[in-house]
Amino acid sequence: MVDFVKANNTFVSQHSEKMHEVSKLGPPPSEHLIVLTCMDARLNPFKFLGLNEGEAHVIRNGGGYAKDALNSIILSQQFLQTRSIAVIHHTDCGMTHFTVPELRHKILETHVGKLSPDKASQVKKEYVELEERQAFRPFKDVDESVKEDVQFLKVNPMVKSEEGSITGWVYETESGKVNGWSNQK
Repeated sequence: MVDFVKANNTFVSQHSEKMHEVSKLGPPPSEHLIVLTCMDARLNPFKFLGLNEGEAHVIRNGGGYAKDALNSIILSQQFLQTRSIAVIHHTDCGMTHFTVPELRHKILETHVGKLSPDKASQVKKEYVELEERQAFRPFKDVDESVKEDVQFLKVNPMVKSEEGSITGWVYETESGKVNGWSNQK
């Protein structure tokens, strides 16, 4: 496990002057930008987009799904002055490598086999309830998943959306290149 205290002490010693400048910026991002992307550890949106600290809110979750990020997007727009949203999904995403039945089997296999019959029954019941309220959304087509998220945000009445303010992108994990989503309008 990473030694957070040691790593942070090194960070503070090397960045204290810069952090003083960043703290002056305040919470609203200077570029008024939200970057919505996947939690994949291979992705560093600040680096591959050329962003600096304080320029954007980066919201991450499994698959970079807009529905899962909606609370953060609304708060960012309503209280922190963001106006543009860049939805960035990526090639070789973990969400392309499983199906909901496979996930169900894995969760139940991991937890149920070690429990008493009563507890196992309870876990199965809780999983069914979880699956009903939490949509696990694996996908096969990255362009299509970007399209769906961009459209979801554009038509959502709680999301501020002006012409061209919500864009879709695909990050190529193999090359590091960011491409505009092929059907962007």
